[in-house]
Amino acid sequence: MTRNHTMMQFFEWHVPADGSHWKRLKELAPELKKKGFDAVWIPPVTKGQSDQDTGYGVYDLYDLGEFDQKGTVRTKYGTKEELLEAIKACQDNEICVYVDLVMNHKAGADEKELFKVVQVNDQNRNEVISEPFDIEGWTKFTFPGRGDKYSAFKWDFGHFNGTDYDAKEDKTGIFRILGENKSWNDNVDDEFGNYDYLMFANIDYSHPGVRKEMITWGKWLVDTLQCDGYRLDAIKHINHDFIREFASEMIKERGENFYIVGEFWNPEVAACREFLDNVDYKIDLFDVALHYKLHAASQAGKDFDLTTVFEDTLVQTHPLHAVTFVDNHDSQPNESLESWIEDWFKQSAYALILLRKDGYPCVFYGDYFGIGGEAPAEGKAAAIDPLLYARQHKAYGEQEDYFDHPNTIGWVRRGDAEIERSGCAVVISNGDDGEKRMFVGEERAGQVWLDMTGTREDEITIGEDGFAGFPVNGGSVSVWAQPDES
Repeated sequence: MTRNHTMMQFFEWHVPADGSHWKRLKELAPELKKKGFDAVWIPPVTKGQSDQDTGYGVYDLYDLGEFDQKGTVRTKYGTKEELLEAIKACQDNEICVYVDLVMNHKAGADEKELFKVVQVNDQNRNEVISEPFDIEGWTKFTFPGRGDKYSAFKWDFGHFNGTDYDAKEDKTGIFRILGENKSWNDNVDDEFGNYDYLMFANIDYSHPGVRKEMITWGKWLVDTLQCDGYRLDAIKHINHDFIREFASEMIKERGENFYIVGEFWNPEVAACREFLDNVDYKIDLFDVALHYKLHAASQAGKDFDLTTVFEDTLVQTHPLHAVTFVDNHDSQPNESLESWIEDWFKQSAYALILLRKDGYPCVFYGDYFGIGGEAPAEGKAAAIDPLLYARQHKAYGEQEDYFDHPNTIGWVRRGDAEIERSGCAVVISNGDDGEKRMFVGEERAGQVWLDMTGTREDEITIGEDGFAGFPVNGGSVSVWAQPDES
């Protein structure tokens, strides 16, 4: 019997920029495995604009913390050698490693170039608001610290279709680069008219040389790191045909078990379905719709109807392609997509992703270990650990929902004969104290069940008919199960 799979996003924006993150992962690998994690998504491993860069301001895709470039050999997270050691430590502990890939843009160019552009409206990138003019853009990447090692490909303005800074006039804006076959790509999200352009020098995936180089790099990276999968950043801004091609090539290179999940930040399930259709379901997507539901629930308290929490979510419509999450590095306080789930609801939110049969749940490092920065938050490992334990040992078998009250919902997992003492009953309240009478099976008559979260100290005896009343405190969650034999 395969145990439930659980991923951890192993970083938050403010992990210290002291180069010790890969060492931290190496040290924590045995502990993470013990807690119930069998995969980690790690931050971008490629050289950014400085040793402070989180990896999303990507400079050199072939520099994994090996070359003296941008004033540093290591990245924010450490050196290439430390990265390889961390991946090996994870895999020795049967933890898969998924590497974050930033393929939308490049930053920190080595030289400026003169080329023609038009300026477009920030709010509608299809609307041109200037005549063609020359700018000096930071678009030439020669990688003097690395030379031609691993790849001789050098980037210039012909490989990009947009940029956001004119050094000639010291002016910012969104500038579309002109040239033969140059335009925004149509096969992207249609927010702001066309959302091909996000930031920095925008990679042009209509360029055959670019497509070839990026696929070559993707294969080089996976062969170099021997990682188990990729997390693709900002894919609603990248030509969807390229994403399909890239995913196909990586799976061809590494086999069917190579795992790919994409960040398609769109809460509309119809848009997600269209994207999955476009890429032939070769990748999974983060369930952004569910994240926003959980955020709304945490804001509205008892005014939120809990029976609707899964309506119009990816995990409901595409359970086999949904990676469920509570928060991540973009939704944490002061970040670009801030939508932080409030503390009182955090444990309940995690119960909703960890203890149900559908979705591949991802626990956020910042929720587990805490976040730094200007709005620090304590880690909630003590609240999450019992749920991880229940996921690993209890949350198996048939699922029956009791979504019949707006403020108190519950569900039962019947358990699996192959996993001793498995099965559980979960109750969540966003209002007053409540109780849910639920059926756990006649074969359990007389069993005594306890609340694994430790919130309630009652002992519940299962009735002859296989039913019991399972209580929950107001604004809380309780996970009832048969305790393990001590």
